[in-house]
Amino acid sequence: MTDPNGSTLQKSDPDEPSPGAGTMLQTARPGPQEPPETRGRTTIADGVVEKIAGIAAREVPGIHALGGGFTRTMGAVRDRVPGGHTSAGRGVKVEVGEKQTAIDLQVVVEYGVSIGEVAAEVRENVIAAVERMTGLEVVEVNIAVNDVHLPDEDAPQPSEDRVH
Repeated sequence: MTDPNGSTLQKSDPDEPSPGAGTMLQTARPGPQEPPETRGRTTIADGVVEKIAGIAAREVPGIHALGGGFTRTMGAVRDRVPGGHTSAGRGVKVEVGEKQTAIDLQVVVEYGVSIGEVAAEVRENVIAAVERMTGLEVVEVNIAVNDVHLPDEDAPQPSEDRVH
């Protein structure tokens, strides 16, 4: 039988129960279903990985700041502007693929700490945080130590009055 729009209608079997006025929903046959993680894509922006890595690196004792000299200077200016805020990803560059990521960090360490030990701890902390939060495999964490922070660099400079 053909309805007015040209589609073919199949006659129902007289032995099958008629759905009546309601709609009958057919249930899927039980069987293996795809796991939830294969039912779509998740993409993670570079900025997300940068923030996670930056926060994880700053948590390590012996790290004074992230970023090179120019980056820190521009960040300090941005922090002083009303409405500006500290960027958690400052001093962090990442490459993010579908399943892996590579991370480059620029750090300033405190004077007196073992740079090798601090770098190893930063690497460990960053890898753990990024892999736990994103599920991405961290293939490398490159650390460039750009400066050493001296204890007296934060002390306000005494001003010398010209007139006594």
